[in-house]
Amino acid sequence: MRRKKKKRTLLKRFLRAIGIVCLCVVIALGGMVAFLSVTEYRPADRETLKVEGASTVKPQIGVPLSVVSWNIGYGALGDNADFFMDGGEMVHTADKARIEQNLDDLIAQAQSLQPDILLLQEVDRNADRSERIDEFTRFAQSLADYTASFANNFKVPFLPYPVPPIGKVDSGLATYSAFRTADATRVQLPVPFSWPMRMANLKRCLLVSRMPVAESDRELVVVNLHLEAYDNGEGKIAQTKMLAELLSAEAKKGNYVIAGGDFNQFFSSTNTDAFPTYEGNWQAGAIDETQFDGDWAFLMDESVPSCRSLYKVYSGADKASFQYYVIDGFIVSGNISVQDFASQDLGFVSSDHNPVRMQITLQKQ
Repeated sequence: MRRKKKKRTLLKRFLRAIGIVCLCVVIALGGMVAFLSVTEYRPADRETLKVEGASTVKPQIGVPLSVVSWNIGYGALGDNADFFMDGGEMVHTADKARIEQNLDDLIAQAQSLQPDILLLQEVDRNADRSERIDEFTRFAQSLADYTASFANNFKVPFLPYPVPPIGKVDSGLATYSAFRTADATRVQLPVPFSWPMRMANLKRCLLVSRMPVAESDRELVVVNLHLEAYDNGEGKIAQTKMLAELLSAEAKKGNYVIAGGDFNQFFSSTNTDAFPTYEGNWQAGAIDETQFDGDWAFLMDESVPSCRSLYKVYSGADKASFQYYVIDGFIVSGNISVQDFASQDLGFVSSDHNPVRMQITLQKQ
């Protein structure tokens, strides 16, 4: 009898302990959901952004200028990295020394391309994944006399997913210009995720910069973007529709219009046969060019991949069979002449994307 009573007592204690543990887990999860709800980044549909720098130079009609776009992978997605969202294993992909090395190389390469306008995506300002380095300011300091604007698209005080957790994220788009920027605006794009996924996810946007054109009443309107990647496809469609409407409205005003960045999609006229998507890997979406009202040029380089998959480490891998994509480029209005466009093959050493560069001229209207 005593043994049975002792066993029952031990069983009760064990069940009580399990119950306490389960209760603590529920309380912790509830607390995390409450914390994310209270601290969720909720930007307005349109927000005026601070323009740093004080360039007085204006773009001129008939004078060539260069535009570069580059997803810099927050300085931590070099050739040593894979990433769990692409099928890899890593969450934190680089230590501080490697991030500093990547940033030094990214800045040097960007300077060597001599852009009049530089569009960057995945720029961290205060994030655990990039050792809290302010990458926006680091680039601004390297581009003397340029104006600079920043728009958040990923801002979470603590992202508890996965294990180990991503932690704090403060990231977004950055536009640097050798020209005077009269206005910079953050335009919120549709968010495809519902609660609770929405709370700790990206709030993607457009960074719209307006640069008055010399001896003209027109503006050069530059749209920096990074469209949806990991949705079911509806987000990409809704965001692209909103982009098309904005570009069309600006072109109808007679403005010179450029949209550039990481589309996470390829244009319908782009031949992607050289870089097929292998089974099991992330699939890029496709942008139907016919939904853009007006005269537009859609630029992606079919000969050089602009992005490599993060399903495995690039350094030491078989480059011939690796998964590549063509998803970075530009959309340019018909009143702009494009003299040259190319992806710059930098071997994905410091980012999982290559920069894309174009040389253009604003045409007289």
